[in-house]
Amino acid sequence: MFYLRAWTDLTATSYQMTAMALEAQAVVWMRLWGMVGAWNVSPSENRQMVAEKLVAGLKAQQAATLAVASGKSPVQTAAAALKPSRRKTSPNLSRLSKRGPKLI
Repeated sequence: MFYLRAWTDLTATSYQMTAMALEAQAVVWMRLWGMVGAWNVSPSENRQMVAEKLVAGLKAQQAATLAVASGKSPVQTAAAALKPSRRKTSPNLSRLSKRGPKLI
């Protein structure tokens, strides 16, 4: 039974990691296009981009530390550390994709 739980945790964490990586890549792509004027972004997008990474990084570190301190497995620790980033990538993707490209 332990192995099934470990396999389920690993699969779920792998899915979340993959989804976060794909979302983050799309967000970076839209933000870069926004920097060169080809994508509709708000004037504060660059500042928001930097600020959210600092906060998400600190929250990820805190979540990982708490997971380790409470005896969680490495996979559960990775899942806990991933959550703060995932909470940013999904809304960013939705928000930026709705804005769309700048059409001449």
